[in-house]
Amino acid sequence: MANPTALCETSLGNFTVELFLDKMPLTAGNFINLAKSGFYDGLHFHRVIDNFMIQFGCPHSRDPNSSRAGTGDSPNGTIKDEHPADAKISNEPGTLAMANTGRPNSGSCQFFINTVHNSYLDFFTPGPSKHPVFGKVISGMDVVQKIEKTPTRDDRPNTPVKMIKITVQGA
Repeated sequence: MANPTALCETSLGNFTVELFLDKMPLTAGNFINLAKSGFYDGLHFHRVIDNFMIQFGCPHSRDPNSSRAGTGDSPNGTIKDEHPADAKISNEPGTLAMANTGRPNSGSCQFFINTVHNSYLDFFTPGPSKHPVFGKVISGMDVVQKIEKTPTRDDRPNTPVKMIKITVQGA
């Protein structure tokens, strides 16, 4: 059975991701449920760091100038950390990973797309950062790179980058 995909329509173009529901059912399922509910529609990328990653999904980012952007959780709260032994997928370019506060079981609705290989963020490597990968960009990586290269101040895009709509298919 094929994994579901999600079409992400942004103000800078579209990209499509495969969601690893087969390997990361809790984390990918959380994203799918939020996307299907319309939670992500109208939010903005609130943290963009060239040569690292782009982050998205905070409910406070509906206002792209909110000082609280990056601090919010989903209405469903947090989810348990998912670290299955058979899903050791590295934080490679184009992969989606669950953002968290650094505390156990603190992932919620925010995620990031790696734009370089950030293996030190893998949940199966030594160190404090543990960010499980639950998807990968399968088309439109040029749009992800365009978002990554957008001018920022304090890691926030000068010109807001909006997620217009996320449409999940196959789930």
